[in-house]
Amino acid sequence: MSNDAMSVATATEIAKRATIEMKLEAIVIGVSDVDRSTSFYSRLGWRLDADFVVGNAFRVVQFTPPGSACCVHFGKGLTSAEPGSAKVIYLVVPDIEAARAELVARGVDASEVYHRAGPGQPPVGGRDPEGRSYSSFAKFADPDGNGGCCRRSRTDCLVARTRRTRHSRVFGACRCVAAGGFGTCRA
Repeated sequence: MSNDAMSVATATEIAKRATIEMKLEAIVIGVSDVDRSTSFYSRLGWRLDADFVVGNAFRVVQFTPPGSACCVHFGKGLTSAEPGSAKVIYLVVPDIEAARAELVARGVDASEVYHRAGPGQPPVGGRDPEGRSYSSFAKFADPDGNGGCCRRSRTDCLVARTRRTRHSRVFGACRCVAAGGFGTCRA
């Protein structure tokens, strides 16, 4: 058994023993201009959940991508993170070409779709020819350089994830890991 397989097996076993659910709810990003960022994330079509101002020193804005259980927070007096320091925030999508087309239609400068032949491999133009999940991407950035990366996942993997089950059950439900490792799902 390789070290990679051993670490996946070990991580899966540890996840099975977990008893308390922990769901990622929010990612805090640094921005230099709250109004400009609010305009950008509105243009993406993300839902504005909150915009709270407390005096001149504090403001928190919360946006949630369509279909996501996790949101993005930014504002004033909220974080010490430098604007643009969130280099990659992954957004899982069922159709990478449609996701990129929607970004472009909304006036966002998105990269062309590309794929990787495997972990650590260089990018190659176009969608993954084998249709593997987590192998096709399109990148974009907000006005400060905080990076977004749409990556394609098979629809049944997305459904399993939205059921909010533990990772070991999610991977079992869509057979991502059980069938040969991350990225092996086919659409």
